[in-house]
Amino acid sequence: MHAVVMAAGEGTRLRPLTELWPKPILPIDGRPVIATLLRELADAGCVRVTVVTGYLAEQVEELVGDGSGFLLDVRFARQPVVLGSADAVRRALAAGAEPPLLVTAADTVYTAGDVRRFVEAAGGAAGALAYRLLPAPDPPHRNAVRVVDGFVERVLDDDPANPRAAAPLWLLGPDVVPILDGLPGPPFELSVAIQQAIDAGLAIAGVEIGPTRDLTHAVDLVKENFHYLTP
Repeated sequence: MHAVVMAAGEGTRLRPLTELWPKPILPIDGRPVIATLLRELADAGCVRVTVVTGYLAEQVEELVGDGSGFLLDVRFARQPVVLGSADAVRRALAAGAEPPLLVTAADTVYTAGDVRRFVEAAGGAAGALAYRLLPAPDPPHRNAVRVVDGFVERVLDDDPANPRAAAPLWLLGPDVVPILDGLPGPPFELSVAIQQAIDAGLAIAGVEIGPTRDLTHAVDLVKENFHYLTP
């Protein structure tokens, strides 16, 4: 399976740290987030990965290299202006990525083994979206997703009692990929494409994964790397 890693964002909420370093190379547990992610992709059976870079792209590309250090074949696509997650995937497709695509943000650490379990659980559906209970929904940064009997009904659910938070992990099959063209925008977002796929009758699996971790604010860099400082 071909994976797409979206690593073009500026990480504005992490400033001033991200004035010097792009968010994906900042550490959690002392390791760059994108390095941990790439190892999880290899464990999930991915061989080829397209990393979409933009902001401070050279730092990400130098760290990742050709991917051999992660047992992967890594190529890069540039997104000079951040126009949304669907635009990032389209740039990866233009650079040679082929569906089915496992798509993930570059700034999230998943529970070990969850990426592999997500791929296995999504088999047979036209696409899939991961969700988690921790961290909880926190709109608009982290929206709730409505899942009924294992399938997504609403990608962006406005029910305040819904505990399921969408995770930045998607599976896009061949029937979903064409929907990426013609989306409203900018920005062009995967959430809109997935909802259009559902509305068109395609089955999009909702797969629960374990807790995830990322760096949202500068203080998180301390919390996620020096656990003995946590009260």
